[in-house]
Amino acid sequence: MKATIFNIQKFSIHDGPGIRTVVFFKGCPLHCSWCSNPESQSTHIQLTYNLSVCQHCLTCLHQCPAQAITHNQNKIHFDSKKCTLCLQCIEACPMQAIDKEGEEKAIEDIVQEVLKDVPFYEESGGGVTFSGGEFLSQPKAALDLAYQLKAHHLHLACETTGFCAHDTFKEVIAPFDLLLFDMKHHDPKKHRQYTGVSNDLIIKNLTYAIKQGKDVIARIPVIPRVNDDLTDAKEFSQLLQRIGIKRVDLLPFHQFGQNKYELLDQSYEMKDVPALHPEDLKAYQQIFLDDGLDCLL
Repeated sequence: MKATIFNIQKFSIHDGPGIRTVVFFKGCPLHCSWCSNPESQSTHIQLTYNLSVCQHCLTCLHQCPAQAITHNQNKIHFDSKKCTLCLQCIEACPMQAIDKEGEEKAIEDIVQEVLKDVPFYEESGGGVTFSGGEFLSQPKAALDLAYQLKAHHLHLACETTGFCAHDTFKEVIAPFDLLLFDMKHHDPKKHRQYTGVSNDLIIKNLTYAIKQGKDVIARIPVIPRVNDDLTDAKEFSQLLQRIGIKRVDLLPFHQFGQNKYELLDQSYEMKDVPALHPEDLKAYQQIFLDDGLDCLL
């Protein structure tokens, strides 16, 4: 069994309790314009190009056996339909301007990498967090990895949109101790407008997790012009109370992922949108607090 991942991040302190290792799965069914990990959206391995170090020698273009590389407007471009991912362009580039995002990695190898940090988990009450992308987009690999890690008595958390078939969701979340559940919008139509999918299935899966007694923290990325109005906060609060959520984390919009879009030769729709800061969301937070929810910024 293999998983397609794009990062294994050590010593994380923001993705669950204690010191954690975060395994980032590639692939996501949602397409949020504010996504800070655009390399996570595609299930496939992708080539990246760093214009700032490129010397325009065109060695990569001449070395590509599939003729999938072009050079125009002073930039290198990859044709994903032609590219066979032979990776000869990466090897050929003298300036290391070309790289890749994602790799197929054996589950056993991921387990061995994670186990290197067991002393830190034990000391801090930490563990392993599955993230992405959306780890539920690779359910078989995720479940295999989860049970292998559980055999070592590790605390497991997952960051999830909750968007997958209900039966799959029920099976895959079984071994997890904590669900960090992203909530993009409270309104089904607006959720579809901004992410490409409705939130009906997401709410169904979230409700199931609560009924199963899972430890769940709702996380709301607060995005300008999407869900940042105080009426949105009230609607979110009422929805979470109906479901039975006790804690919600607010995640102010930032532009930390902008450079990744450039490396992937993709446009970034949010480049002119000012970032939000915790102090900007005090009134937003207060609505949840007034409704009796534990709300953190």
